[in-house]
Amino acid sequence: MDAEPDLPENVTNLRTVAVGLGDRSYDIVIGGGLLGHAGALIARHHGTSKCVIVTDTNVAGAHLETLSSGLGDACPLAGTITLNPGEATKCFSELASLSERLLELGIERGDLILAFGGGVIGDLAGFAASILRRGVNFVQIPTSLLAQVDSSVGGKTGINMPQGKNLIGAFYQPRLVIADTDVLETLPERQFRAGYAEMAKYGLLGDEEFFSWLETNWSDVFSGGAARTQAIETCCKTKAAIVEEDEHEKGNRALLNLGHTFGHALEGFAGYSERLLHGEAISIGMALAFEYSNELELCRGQDAQRAIRHLETVGLPTNIGQIPGGTPTSPQLMDLMAQDKKVQDGVLPLILTRGIGEAYVERSVDMNKLQDFLTRKCSGQ
Repeated sequence: MDAEPDLPENVTNLRTVAVGLGDRSYDIVIGGGLLGHAGALIARHHGTSKCVIVTDTNVAGAHLETLSSGLGDACPLAGTITLNPGEATKCFSELASLSERLLELGIERGDLILAFGGGVIGDLAGFAASILRRGVNFVQIPTSLLAQVDSSVGGKTGINMPQGKNLIGAFYQPRLVIADTDVLETLPERQFRAGYAEMAKYGLLGDEEFFSWLETNWSDVFSGGAARTQAIETCCKTKAAIVEEDEHEKGNRALLNLGHTFGHALEGFAGYSERLLHGEAISIGMALAFEYSNELELCRGQDAQRAIRHLETVGLPTNIGQIPGGTPTSPQLMDLMAQDKKVQDGVLPLILTRGIGEAYVERSVDMNKLQDFLTRKCSGQ
């Protein structure tokens, strides 16, 4: 379905992507001007429900009034919970506080939690929804590029631990995703660029044609308009298809972690802070995945160079030495990678590639070779 024909004319470039999961199916509605009509969209896809908005201070300052007024009578607002932005918010103490505040506001199973923010808010509010009263409905309203193309779709929710990222969480699908592309206009350039890393990931892991399109059109994606909407829709369609096939990441869904095993370790080293944004860590991680694949003679050097060149062209970091404030050692990274949530029986699977658009899951990683590779990369070789 490509349109919601009875929405007002000020909604632009409207697209709808379906995520088919049986009785847990939902739509991703993409377009400009959607916040002002959020209540009508929610009512159409879910029905009338009391709701609570969970957001952060940055998003609240820019967009909370628009969303609140857009809920109307369809979604009576019981209250708004505003949290601090940043990865540090994805922790047990914040989860406990958020859950208590949701209960104080009287949220019941049939009500809605609106996760209004980037990936941090989506992950935390979604996890709270999954455990509150053993499951409360929630809607994702992503406000960052990263969240619109990736984290808001697919039902992964969770919090970070000192040992690693997203180690506590649940698969819990939203009832609806509303991706208003207009809110991206207020996103800081660094945050948008970091989100673009996840967009490029979709081309690099399984769609060379899309990656080629990004090489030609990335500046239009940054500028906004129809090209941006088209790129977000393409990413959402790809993720929806993968999630439909493998909801709980027992097979091909792991491909969505291209660059993430390296990247999450780098984020852990940087303390999950503004020092290294998630997308920046994933950009370095994807570069490492291509370089290591080339070193193992799985991927041609020109493909690795092409992938890295594009990430550099848009202004993303591609090597460990670009992390502000110092670099990790290979033992530090190996220890952090050993805590990756995909580890099974002590074996670390790694997403490697045979070329642009040809990622695969390597389940027999030679840890000695990997550590030697990381030792050289950490020392700037």
